[in-house]
Amino acid sequence: MTERDRYPGYDVLGKRHSPSWNEATRRVMDARLGVPREPRFLSRIEWDTLVAICDRIIPQPKNRPPVPLAAYIDQRLQADARNGFRNAALPPQREAWRQGLAAFEAEARQLHGTAFHHLTAAQRDDLLQRAEGGWINAPAWGDLDAALFFSEHIMGDIIAAYYAHPTSWNEIGFGGPASPRGYVRMRNNRRDPWEPVEAGPGEEARAGRENRRVR
Repeated sequence: MTERDRYPGYDVLGKRHSPSWNEATRRVMDARLGVPREPRFLSRIEWDTLVAICDRIIPQPKNRPPVPLAAYIDQRLQADARNGFRNAALPPQREAWRQGLAAFEAEARQLHGTAFHHLTAAQRDDLLQRAEGGWINAPAWGDLDAALFFSEHIMGDIIAAYYAHPTSWNEIGFGGPASPRGYVRMRNNRRDPWEPVEAGPGEEARAGRENRRVR
């Protein structure tokens, strides 16, 4: 059983016209699903570098539309939406992302003589692993701590972007927004009747039937 088969037949977007969603929830979800797939804040080369990084941090299956990771991060930067706190060792997120992306591009050209997004998967992984360990030294990094940038932005922001999308909710069986209905059974191993059923070995068909009825 693959990860994508854990909740067969389940689609959180099927709750759009159910008691789980009100008009305000629908507006929020429509905006999230309608994020432009082209850069608005980042330059083209920054965008291409970010897309190539996202593809290695969270490789996505080819049998479904991908979660638009780079688009979510670009939107966050375009709006300058922040968490309300930041590590004092890092510059503000816009500056950090611009400098970090430029540094990855510089590393790629210094080591391989080409743009980061033209590198092989193995070469991209090597540079990302070097950054994670702080073993990277292109002048473009300046005073930006590569390991800290990797942990807080490369990993933190990209993973957060992935789990902000309904596709990932379907994969993990997350019930998604529940406004105005709300959740009731909050204890471990308890679920509300409208939450998806996880299929065990040999149970895919039964779980699929139940999940198609979830609303």
